[in-house]
Amino acid sequence: MGQGQADVALATLRECSRNGDWLCLKNLHLVTAWLPLLEKELNILRPNAGFRLWLTAEVHPRFPPILLQSSLKITYEAPPGLKKNLLRTYESWTPEQISKGGVLSRSQSLFCLAWFHAVCQERRNYIPQGWTKFYEFSLSDLRAGFEIIDRLFEGGKVFQWEFVHGLLESAIYGGRIDNPSDLRILRSYLEQFFSARLLSSSLSAGQRKSRGGTQIFPPQISLPNSCSIMDYRSLIENLPEDDRPAFFGLPANIERSSQRIISSQVISQLRVVSRSVATGSKFDRELWSNGLFPILNLWKMLNQGSTLIHQKVDPPTEGQRSPVLSFIVLEQFSAIRLVQSIHQSLAALSKVIRGTQLLTPEVQKLATALLNQECPLTWQTKWEGPEEPMQYLRAVVTRALAIQNWVERASRQTLLTDLLDLSELFHPDTFLNALRQETARSMGCSMDSLVFVSSWRSPIAQVKLQVKVGGLQLEGCSFDGVHLCENQHDSPSVSAVPPCFMAWVPQVCIYIFM
Repeated sequence: MGQGQADVALATLRECSRNGDWLCLKNLHLVTAWLPLLEKELNILRPNAGFRLWLTAEVHPRFPPILLQSSLKITYEAPPGLKKNLLRTYESWTPEQISKGGVLSRSQSLFCLAWFHAVCQERRNYIPQGWTKFYEFSLSDLRAGFEIIDRLFEGGKVFQWEFVHGLLESAIYGGRIDNPSDLRILRSYLEQFFSARLLSSSLSAGQRKSRGGTQIFPPQISLPNSCSIMDYRSLIENLPEDDRPAFFGLPANIERSSQRIISSQVISQLRVVSRSVATGSKFDRELWSNGLFPILNLWKMLNQGSTLIHQKVDPPTEGQRSPVLSFIVLEQFSAIRLVQSIHQSLAALSKVIRGTQLLTPEVQKLATALLNQECPLTWQTKWEGPEEPMQYLRAVVTRALAIQNWVERASRQTLLTDLLDLSELFHPDTFLNALRQETARSMGCSMDSLVFVSSWRSPIAQVKLQVKVGGLQLEGCSFDGVHLCENQHDSPSVSAVPPCFMAWVPQVCIYIFM
């Protein structure tokens, strides 16, 4: 379904119902808008006793629940793992498809396609390190890739690897990807798996490496010099049952990060399950008091000994200040406004609970969000922070207090010489842009002509302005300021890195800093 066969499907349905035949309608998730018509047709049918209707679909939120309830449901989930994925692919291919024409490089290219497809699918188990999101790589992508390789090898023509790279990246697998980082990963895989060097029959398994020197296939993988499908199946059978992170080019300790993320997701799901449907829908003083006390008490504790909620600060004005100083003043103003806005909303909520103020729609929405362990939208529109309310409040107060220190250092003109922690800012990217603007002013050049550089060993020479940034953390490997080392399976998922010097320099004067 999904290609304009709706009328044909209904006609075939009536015919099979009358004759007692079996009918299978596939990919109904592509035609959810048409399913009410199918449902209506099923209700008026008077089928033969031998008639059976099979429906296949992927999970879809708009699939009619009544149609689901009236069906016998079978859920199929493919077994996970690279080995199982490769076996499924080779079970779907016939010996004739692999050995067609007796061209060795064609058979090896099909194995590379199967491996590439399996890596793309199984890498989804490591979101967001593998891919930033779940992409619907499917059997149709594999079929399209097979057709491309099959046609390019026809007639003994010189194989154009650029065609494979372009079509798989732009039209097939890459057509599902909307993130630049993920697209770079896909492009890297295409260059590794689809190249004349990889398929050279004179290369051993250990010699088949990418341009960067990393081994493309595991040590036990040596492409057969054969066009027999049995040789490739035997090769796949020798793979380990459990996937190794190296198969996907991921660090050895990726499971630690994956388990941490899964744990966070489970906690979030438990919060959703624990929510009451009626929570916040109507005012219940006892329920609100018990449910909101931890948040109100936390806010009171966070602001003890601080003047943030009473501090008066004038709005920033246009002046002759430097861009960096203007940014810090604006950041302080925004931070105090955010703290005071949160305080006013929580104070109104507290008064409603105590019975000294009438319930308003704004307070109702605030209480509903907090009781559901969600950060209110009115807060998130002012600063997009953690989704959990208590984490959000801690992050806001911590940053607001830290910015006070930034203002003091800026007034002493020691800010750019001190060690800075960008996590103390609400908008660290804007700070780097302000530094770029100030550098352009001091050098009398345009901002577009400046490029970002960094140095781990020592201050950057011959630059007008630079900052020393600390508190940086690295995931996927470890770095001591000189050497970049691969993680081991027992390495921490995140490691600290030394302070780094950062600056903007003219594009014509780019240096390599280590």
